[in-house]
Order: sequence, then C-alpha cells, then structure tokens
Amino acid sequence: MRTILCYGDSLTWGYDAGSLGRHAYEDRWPSVLQGGLGDAARVIPEGLNGRTTAFDDHLADADRNGVRVLPTLLATHSPLDLVIILLGTNDMKPFICGDAYGSKQGMERLIDLVRSQVYGFFYKAPEVLIVSPPPVCATDNAEFAAMFDGAIEQSKRLAGLYAEAAGEYACSFFDAGTVAETTPLDGIHLDAENTRAIGKALAPVVSTMLEL
Repeated sequence: MRTILCYGDSLTWGYDAGSLGRHAYEDRWPSVLQGGLGDAARVIPEGLNGRTTAFDDHLADADRNGVRVLPTLLATHSPLDLVIILLGTNDMKPFICGDAYGSKQGMERLIDLVRSQVYGFFYKAPEVLIVSPPPVCATDNAEFAAMFDGAIEQSKRLAGLYAEAAGEYACSFFDAGTVAETTPLDGIHLDAENTRAIGKALAPVVSTMLEL
C-alpha cells in the first residue's frame, strides 16, 4: 500500500465559508482522493487553517509557517510515497507576503525539505506533487476583502509560477483552478462541491504517478 501526505491549509482542512465550520469528512478533497484510490493507498490529511508556504503569521495561535512544521510531519508519517502540497493562498495576505513570486520561493523551499529529509531505514524521499490553489475571487465580505487586499491578481499568477517551479525541480504539478473555484462568500474558500472536485481530479493524477 502506498502512503500519501496531503499538506495544506484551510482548503485541505475543509473550512466551510457557509457554516463557518468544517465540511463533512466525506466532502474534503483528501477524503475524495482516498475514495478514488481505494485500498491501493492511504491518504493522510494534514491541513491547518492559515498555513503559509514559508512565512510567519504572528497573529496566529499555532505555527502557520509551513517550512517549520513540514520536517516533523515527514518524520511522523514516514515512510511516504508522495507528498501533495496545496499552499499559497495565505501567502497572498499583504501582511504575510502579498506576492506570488514569494509563494513560489516558499514552495521551492518546501520541495527542498522533502528531498533533503533524512528518512532512515533505507527509505527514499517521496515524490512531490505541487497543487496551485484556485485563485481568490471578489467578495462582499469586508473582513476577508481587507485581509486579502490585492490577492485576486497575485493569486492568478500562482499556477504559472508553480508550474515553473515544478519544471525546475522535476516535480509533478496540477492547477486546482482548472476544476474548482473559490466561493464569493469570502473569496478564498471552497464550497463542498468544489473541494470534492479537487479530490476527484487528483485521483487519476496520483494513480499515474504511483502506478496504482
């Protein structure tokens, strides 16, 4: 059986902008991916609201810096065959980074960490699949609009920049914006239908990568 780590933020955790709670377990994209792969793989969801690629958020009550947390999770869940990284939306906050190129650099740092980790027991480094999040959209939610000021245009650059990073680092890449779109309720999160769509679309990609 293959083991897959899904490393992400609230889009992976399953934040529901409608209820301000969490999507049902079966609606979250890692769960849908698990259903698509069946018994051939075990999918481990590691989503945290507010997580960034590589930047600190000093307003948060947990460590949101993806670079600091990832090595511990790689060791915790080792051995892994694949790490899927879906991050970048929170980097778009102007007080965090606010620039898509900064997110590309953060993603590259995460790839380096996956490949440089000492896994032991003759385990090899897992493959990496970079997933760019659906772009931020316009919203009437004043709080989120202010929090993500300027993010609509910057987030549209993420797919192209992540694709470049994937090519430079010989990783696989998938643009989640081709199958899902963010909800105008807050401009950044996904409704149940759209988070399911990501899991459904990733299943054949992962099956091909791992030869399932």
